[in-house]
Amino acid sequence: MKAKALIFSAPSGSGKTTLVRALLEKMPGQLAFSISATSRLPRGQERHGVDYYFLSSEEFQQKIQEEALLEWEEVYAGTHYGTLKSEVDRLHALGKTVLFDIDVVGGVNLKEYFGDEACSFFIQAPSMAVLAARLRGRGTENEEQIAKRLARADYEMGFKEKFDFVIINDDLDLALNEIENQVRAFLNS
Repeated sequence: MKAKALIFSAPSGSGKTTLVRALLEKMPGQLAFSISATSRLPRGQERHGVDYYFLSSEEFQQKIQEEALLEWEEVYAGTHYGTLKSEVDRLHALGKTVLFDIDVVGGVNLKEYFGDEACSFFIQAPSMAVLAARLRGRGTENEEQIAKRLARADYEMGFKEKFDFVIINDDLDLALNEIENQVRAFLNS
């Protein structure tokens, strides 16, 4: 039997990372955050080994060749994201439930891998207009990058039925409460 896992996926700007961080604070000691690997450059104050494992494109390709990734995807042209097997093994060895904050296709792949030992959540903004406003509000990307994220979000919405729960993040406190209730029920089952 695999250790339990929690999977959170969403189009960029849906508030997934904010919800994940709040859930981790509400359930200290029970959950452990799985740090994803990426071939993109850090944004803002992001740090290697804290927010992501930042790898060069060559290093990421080597991890693929070594089969060192549980799952991976080229989310945007030339930009890869994935889950290192060593990261999941490290967290399971600590006796923790592993929490994944991952792209949508990666979330579907992890749910397939973990099966009933995973509870998966698809987080969505109330509308595409709200999503666009959130992406612009970050101030981390130009309009061309935002347009790519919105096109990707439209594609990702087609996967939401593959998740155990779809959470509309219109009110952060309500969304967090719903997630916490579902997570506690899953962990106690």
